[in-house]
Parts: sequence; C-alpha cells; structure tokens
Amino acid sequence: DAGLMEEAGECGKVAERMAARRRRGVRGINFVDMIDNLRGKSGQGYYVEMAVGSPPQKLNILVDTGSSNFAVGAAAHPFLCRYYHRSLSNSYRDLGRSVYVPYTQGRWEGELGTDLVSVPHGPNASLRANIAAITQSDRFFINGSNWEGILGLAYAEIARPDEMLEPFFDSLVRQTPVPNLFSLQMCGTGFTQNYSLGSATVGGSMIIGGVDSSLYVGDLWYTPIRREWYYEVIIVRIEVNGQDLNMDCKEYNYDKSIVDSGTTNLRLPRKVFQAAVKAIEAASSTEQFPSGFWLGEQLVCWQAGTTPWHIFPVISLYLMSENRNQSFRISILPQQYLRPVEDVASAQEDCYKFAVSQSSTGTVMGAVIMEGFYVVFDRQRKRIGFAVSTCHVHDEFRTASVEGPFHGVDLEDCGYNIPQTDESTLMTIAYIMAGICALFMLPLCLMLCQWRFSRCLRPSGAGDFADNISLLK
Repeated sequence: DAGLMEEAGECGKVAERMAARRRRGVRGINFVDMIDNLRGKSGQGYYVEMAVGSPPQKLNILVDTGSSNFAVGAAAHPFLCRYYHRSLSNSYRDLGRSVYVPYTQGRWEGELGTDLVSVPHGPNASLRANIAAITQSDRFFINGSNWEGILGLAYAEIARPDEMLEPFFDSLVRQTPVPNLFSLQMCGTGFTQNYSLGSATVGGSMIIGGVDSSLYVGDLWYTPIRREWYYEVIIVRIEVNGQDLNMDCKEYNYDKSIVDSGTTNLRLPRKVFQAAVKAIEAASSTEQFPSGFWLGEQLVCWQAGTTPWHIFPVISLYLMSENRNQSFRISILPQQYLRPVEDVASAQEDCYKFAVSQSSTGTVMGAVIMEGFYVVFDRQRKRIGFAVSTCHVHDEFRTASVEGPFHGVDLEDCGYNIPQTDESTLMTIAYIMAGICALFMLPLCLMLCQWRFSRCLRPSGAGDFADNISLLK
C-alpha cells in the first residue's frame, strides 16, 4: 500500500509539474501572473493595467479587438482621475504628427509619439510602442468607467492615420520573445472572487502570448480569420432555440462579421436583427415586453432573484471551421444577451437591457458573446478559437456550449465581398462623365468667343488697362 501511495504521489507531482509548465507557457512566460488581470463595469468595457513612460505611469487601458491604435488620455478631462503626463517621461519621443480616430460612438484626436510600455500583470517585457496622446475627445471617455485609454489589438490595416503606424501587439511580437497570439476570458457578472473588486463589477483574464487551459472546459474550436484588418470571421447560420433563421448566409456577414471586445452588444445587420428579434419575441411570448425593450431603449425588471431565464431562447451562431466544409456552433444564453444594469436596479429588483442591437456596419460579436467563451486570437495561424469559459453565467438547466462539426458545402461563399466594378464598366462611366462635361463646356466656349469678338471690334484705349488689372487680380 505504501508503495502504491508513493507511486500515486509521484504521478501527482508529475501531473502538477506538467500543469505548471502549461501555465508557465512558452519561453518562460508565466500565465499565472495574468490570471484575473482584467476589470470593468457591465457595458463599459474591460481594462488592463499598463505602465507607460520612465518612470512608469500606471493607467487602466480598455482592451479593444475592434481597433488598432494605442491611445491614452494626455490632458485633463472631467471623467479622468489621472492621465498620461508626457513631460514627466524621460523616454517619450514626439513623432510630430497628429491623429484623429472616430468610433461607432465617440471620437478623439491627439498627437503621436513613442514611449516605453509594459503590462504589470502580463509578460515580463518592456517595449517601445507607438502611443497617441489624446488631447481632445467627444463622447469617448465614460464617466466612472475607470479606464483612461484604449489598447487597439487589431491589425495595421485599420490603424490611424495610416497602416504604416505599427500597432501595439505587432511591436510587442517584434521586440520581445512573446508569441503572436493572445486570449481573452471575459467573465461578465460571473466574475466572483473572494477579494473585493472595488468599484468593478466584471473581470477576467487576458493571456498575452498563449492559451491557459485552466480557463476553459472542453475543446477549442477554431474559425479562420478571413482578412487581417478587424478580426473578421464567417458566420454560416444563426438559430434561435434550434430554429434556423433561414436567411441567405451572406446576409449574416453583410458587410463583415467581426469579433470585437470593445463593443458591448451582439450587433446584427438590419434584416438579420429583425428576423432574430421576431424569433426571440415569439419564443418568450409567455410574457409581454414593451417594444422599446427590443430596441434597447427600455429596461425590464423583475423582483430580485426571480428573472424567468427559462422563457428566453438560446441563440446559436455557426462559424466556418478550419475545414472549410464544416462549421461549429457557439450557443449563447439569455444570461449573456440580457445585460444587467446595476445603476438603476434596487436591492428589490433585477433590471436588464436587451443587448442585441441593429448594425449598419455588419455583425459585431461583442462582449455579451465573448463572456460565454474563452476566445483565442491566434494571429500566428490566422484563426480564432472558442471554448466554453470556466466563468460564464448559467443556470441548472442550460449552459453555453461549443459543438461540432456540422457539415456544409462552400461555406466560404457566405463571406461578403464588396462588389468589384470591372474595367469596361469604369470606361463606360468615364465616357459618360466626359460627355456631360462637354455639354456644360460648349455654352461657356461660345460665350468666350463672343466676348473676344466684341473686344476686337472696340477701339483700344484706357479701358483695356482696367480689364487687364482685374484679370491679374
């Protein structure tokens, strides 16, 4: 028995060592330090602490996979408790260029420079990164959100002012041994820790440089990144409570589908949104909701602890898998797409906002989707992975899921392509434009000839001098 126990103990130690090695990751990166490094407030984004400049100035920075600029507040603002003081950093270098960035909501402008940056609860590495010092903004910073800047983690193609500005993650991979991938576990209100979160209501982890197997259960399923600008993917089918919306799959990706941690809602193209709401409304018809609720304009409240989750359907999105003729399904619970609104809820009531909304810029899989899953942004292999998160909110009847494979054909055709105008069409348009111009020019030419002819008939004199002066002016 003692021998067996000793052997079991040895096996346990080996398993522990292997688990520790997995969590340490590659090239000495310690993932344990990155666990629980995200904070946030429901509907106001997730932020990570970053250190900027020498000596380091610590700031909370919004994690945004839907943009590509690293920008921080660099001037006093009523919603900022602290901001980046360039003049106090010995390592700041001014690039002498200005930059302007508009978002779906809000905008900012600032001045470009570079400085030393590190992530205290990230890889043990410091790098020189491009940084936009925000000097003016409109509806960008959020009162009480507790973040002072934004970390755009998408690709150079959508960086401002142009794609020559290297984004933060590209700089990190180029200057340090960190592998070209990161993963996000955004926990939503399922974030429960023994210690106080302070004013934060949500939390999670950003694992920079790898995948931590302690943050998900089951398998990771990967979908290809269709184009490296946003994190664009292809949705091939949408179901509500197992019922197919039965739309042409191109509609789901019109004009793109992206994974965006900086957007709160699941945003759907107009036709898809209307069909989805109709199906969700029908499924939950045992209770009546005001039309403003489905438009995200009104809240619904229930007595604390009595939210009837069971009446709301599961929403399933099918994503094209790495095998282009297969897909996998991610299923989202109402605990994700009904977003709790803390500020108005009393101790007696739980209030929610419908977090599915209409989009004019394609499908956006925002935080309410990501909160069910551990999402791997494998830039190295041009793919995004989904697995069930260990911290997602669920009840005893249903759980978020990632399942597959499901077979299909030509799933790549579901991607939306911007219509290309061929050369002959362009030539035809050019000839038509030239003809229109000629029609407008003809009367002008006739008037000019008439004017020159009348001048020739007039005797020369003092009047000519005056005409020449006005011409020179």
